[in-house]
Amino acid sequence: MTAVIWTRIDERLGEFAIRTLAPDADAALLHHWVTDPKAAFWLMQDADVARVAQEYRRIAADPHHDAFLGLWHGRPAFLVERYDPAHVELPGLYEARAGDVGMHFLCAPTDTPVHGFTRAVITTVMAWLFADPAVRRVVVEPDVRNTAVHALNAAVGFEPVRTIAKPEKDALLSVCTRDQFRAATRGEVPA
Repeated sequence: MTAVIWTRIDERLGEFAIRTLAPDADAALLHHWVTDPKAAFWLMQDADVARVAQEYRRIAADPHHDAFLGLWHGRPAFLVERYDPAHVELPGLYEARAGDVGMHFLCAPTDTPVHGFTRAVITTVMAWLFADPAVRRVVVEPDVRNTAVHALNAAVGFEPVRTIAKPEKDALLSVCTRDQFRAATRGEVPA
């Protein structure tokens, strides 16, 4: 069973929502997204539907990692992962602080791109994360070659910290505080 847990109205693009993910029921949809050539940085290009379901069942079982499906006007449009970077993705690779949360997001592939859509998605995801008063910083570790996401991250307030070597990639560790996000989005989240 899935449930919407967050809704945000974008001034230009309307309603975005985040709902719980059902690993088995959503696997075919996610498979289409994570194996698309534009999702190469998700490192699942050769995955089949069973492997995608298995990966999201693994995430669902992990107490430090969870995944969600993003909706735009009620239709699936993006994927979000939230994790504790002290336990997932970054243990031992950076100095974790209380209030840190890690994030990944992926927009669904489309033949009809909508101007500003990806920025509206990351803004929605960040507003949702910062709605939790315990979250002080959002931490990301995109591939150093993913210049498009670096520009997008900067647009919502992320600042690069340094390049780190992970087993699967060289990553640009970047962080965004609540104040940085609020300044970049002109008050998207309350103090």
